[in-house]
Amino acid sequence: MLSSLFPDQITLGFVQAGVAGLLALAVMLVASRRRIHVEKEVTIALVRAIVQITAVGSVLFVLLEAPVWTSAVVLLVMFTAAATTAAQRAEGIPGAFWPSFFGIALGSGIVIGLMTWAGVIEATVTSLVPVGSMVIANAMNTNALALNRFKAEILAHTGQIEAGLALGAEPYDTVTRHVEAAAYASLIPRIDSLRALGIVWIPGLMTGMVLSGADPVYAAVYQFVVMAMIFATAGLTAIITLAFIRSRVFSPADQLLLRPGMHEG
Repeated sequence: MLSSLFPDQITLGFVQAGVAGLLALAVMLVASRRRIHVEKEVTIALVRAIVQITAVGSVLFVLLEAPVWTSAVVLLVMFTAAATTAAQRAEGIPGAFWPSFFGIALGSGIVIGLMTWAGVIEATVTSLVPVGSMVIANAMNTNALALNRFKAEILAHTGQIEAGLALGAEPYDTVTRHVEAAAYASLIPRIDSLRALGIVWIPGLMTGMVLSGADPVYAAVYQFVVMAMIFATAGLTAIITLAFIRSRVFSPADQLLLRPGMHEG
């Protein structure tokens, strides 16, 4: 219906975005009636999303003719933005940005680098940026889940951790099982995505490749390749970020800094 009313493709796209945005806002209002108050966060996220993705579309148009080294610059910007977003989920843990940055950058960078070297990802801007963005976005989500779960674990077991410290246990040892729980929880969505691949959902990359003329079997296999890369990145990101963040909940005197009532504001 909309395509017949708005023949211009760009205008049609913004109208479709408006319809989708209204649907998201409607769900947000339903949630608020259930006392799930995410109005401000969702509104800001929707506005940022449409502005950012439109800007990226414009930039990609220019990057199509750019040299391959510009991919590294774009990916670095993505690392920084992803770390900034994910670190917000670690409110109350001092200096969460840098563990997030190293976790996302190293986790994503190692996978992207190895896959490019092996020829799985083509060393072109048109391959590195889109595939890299998918890998980095999932690393960001995993990082945010790991930090959020780690914080929740510490706040829920403050007494046990402090009892261990009082008995002379090393700070590293008192939070080990909470680090493990956070890492496992952060990987659940990625594991479920692999399990459901091709049954519950058919990802957009595969669909796009088929529509562009690629062999359906090759498109399906390459989609698995991307999902495997995403899982590998998620695992590395969670391990690296939590390895850096675990020491930041303690003071130089081995006192627990993160406790109930101190992480708000």
